Amino acid sequence: MIRTLVLLRHGKSAYPDGVPDHDRPLADRGRRQAAFAGEHIRLLLDRFDLVLCSTATRTRQTLDAANLTAGHVEHREEIYAAEADEILDLLRDVPDAVTSLLVVGHSPGLPDLADELAGPRSDACARAALEKKFPTSAFAVVEITGPWSGLPAGARLTAVTVPRDHP
Repeated sequence: MIRTLVLLRHGKSAYPDGVPDHDRPLADRGRRQAAFAGEHIRLLLDRFDLVLCSTATRTRQTLDAANLTAGHVEHREEIYAAEADEILDLLRDVPDAVTSLLVVGHSPGLPDLADELAGPRSDACARAALEKKFPTSAFAVVEITGPWSGLPAGARLTAVTVPRDHP
């Protein structure tokens, strides 16, 4: 069985005075970016079985603006400041019945995880895009042939997309 994992970095955030990092909202540009990312993601998948989203305000707003359909959404505090290996541990606990998973989080955790999951069979263009830059609202698509618990075995990076704002 082939499983699909999408790693979505939050949209561009605002920096209001006196607001803690965890509570920073999306900037207007970030809302546009997230909506555009959602349009791109829906071309690949029209529904996710599960979404794991950081509890940070900007990730929640990114998920809302992306307007993606999900069977179940979990807001997870541990994604907020997670390193790649910590996110990987969360993925290994995903039930095998889940065939499509979206993770909405932050840099450097998500791009580092995409890099870790980019096995030798990964798409060369996707690897090059990942090495170049993983800016706000970028997303990586990983195909997995095996159980979540076996990651990173069976993982293959198939695409990295950097949606741009509409003109």
